[in-house]
Amino acid sequence: MINEIKTEAETKMTKSIEALASAFNKIRTGRAHPSILDSVMVNYYGQETPLRQVASVTVEDSRTLTVSPWEKNMVPQIEKAIMTSDLGLNPSTSGDLIRLPMPMLTEETRKNMVKQARADAEHGRVSVRNARRDANSTLKELLKDKDISEDDERRGEEEVQKLTDRFIAEVEKFLKAKEEDLMAV
Repeated sequence: MINEIKTEAETKMTKSIEALASAFNKIRTGRAHPSILDSVMVNYYGQETPLRQVASVTVEDSRTLTVSPWEKNMVPQIEKAIMTSDLGLNPSTSGDLIRLPMPMLTEETRKNMVKQARADAEHGRVSVRNARRDANSTLKELLKDKDISEDDERRGEEEVQKLTDRFIAEVEKFLKAKEEDLMAV
């Protein structure tokens, strides 16, 4: 029973880390990376479709992405989707190839992005702690219902705390890597 609670808490904490990684992918650095466009949705014959399903995204050089649509008539829709996204990118089209130059990041922009990364990391930490709280309250309910002993509850809380510490350390590691990536010129 305690193992089930621990497994459920670990699953929730893993999802928190995955959400944090997704949030960090949306914070662009000065370098071109195809995952920057993961959140872009394109109107594909009346259906909102992820960009990766209608075009291939490649890195041309360290500061430029190229988007090559699989259908030539999709170029205008892809351009529009990229411009209306909140990424701040301006596509330039040559034939059926769309180039996305990454603008240089100013010091102020970098600092704002670091603030955003720290806020996202804090959301991740809160999410991990919420999973711990849920697991601990489940353990307390089991103790109250006399399904487990006080020793089992204490042992369960200690295991959940170790799990929490491990995932909080992972959040910190992600944040440190993202901050270094953002501040690298």
